[in-house]
Amino acid sequence: MAAAAFPKLETLITLLLLIISFAFPALAQEQEQCRSESTGGCHDRAAALKFKIIAVCSILVTSMIGVCLPLFTRAVPALQPDKDLFVIVKSFASGVILATGYMHVLPDSFDDLRSPCLPDHPWKEFPFTTFIAMLSAVVTLMVDSFAMSYYKRYCSKIAGQKTYSNSPSVEMGHAKNEQGHDEMNTQLLRHRVVAQVLELGIVVHSVVIGMAMGASDNPCTIRPLIAALCFHQLFEGMGLGGCILQAEYGRKMKGLLVFFFSATTPLGIVLGIGLSNVYSPTSRTALIVVGILNASSAGLLNYMALVDLLASDFMGPKLQESARLQAWSYLAVLLGAGGMSVMAIWA
Repeated sequence: MAAAAFPKLETLITLLLLIISFAFPALAQEQEQCRSESTGGCHDRAAALKFKIIAVCSILVTSMIGVCLPLFTRAVPALQPDKDLFVIVKSFASGVILATGYMHVLPDSFDDLRSPCLPDHPWKEFPFTTFIAMLSAVVTLMVDSFAMSYYKRYCSKIAGQKTYSNSPSVEMGHAKNEQGHDEMNTQLLRHRVVAQVLELGIVVHSVVIGMAMGASDNPCTIRPLIAALCFHQLFEGMGLGGCILQAEYGRKMKGLLVFFFSATTPLGIVLGIGLSNVYSPTSRTALIVVGILNASSAGLLNYMALVDLLASDFMGPKLQESARLQAWSYLAVLLGAGGMSVMAIWA
């Protein structure tokens, strides 16, 4: 019932991939392209292709491992969602997602929208990256809020249509059960909205970074990027997998979420390879489109990490009742965010 309050994520992601696959070939039709990229140095199309094939396989495998690990923790008693260890691991993963938004996606948008390939007016006269990221965070809040309010009104309407027994004691007991059931459903919906919106933000960035790798013919750049992206996808997948676990989806929905997270970066690489002859990542339109997508993704990820993941857990009763668990969780957040920040050196 809770899932009905939020549109199917696979439809949104499929539309996004179709738009990108049809839109990017048109970007190369521009006559005005920035020629700032060096044509010399480490450029070898054949060697780059070999590394891209390795990247597709390795990133696909590590992404699946990362997102699936939390889903199998139900078999480990210490990693159940109500245990302290799960809270600490989730805090680490939330730190990874927070650093992804601030240290990876947002700087990429700055690089694109303030590129020397773009004219000074208006791109260097207004901070478009932070403006778009701010709007993206507000839109994410709206989606979060409207989904919750819609479901609450829906539940109230259903409850109002029910007939109760004339016995006051029975009616009172039934009302208490209904209240407890509604609270559980509201929390479940919260987890589901978080999982789906978070996946959408990750998918946008994954496609963009995959296409950038696929379009490159520089093996010296691709080689270290493979290892960095594998670690990136592994830990980011753990964060998303924890959210999917708490959402308590059925097997079909879990499979779809795992598939889209695991396949989007490899699919982006394949698209980049296929479009490498016609797609120029330094064309004006390419820089603007990618920069806007990255800024939107950054705003979404930052909001989700701070509000729906970290604030929700640290202000919740479990962590508020234990200063020791809070300290360990904060340490885990710093380790996750710090490790992901170091990855920004390479990716």
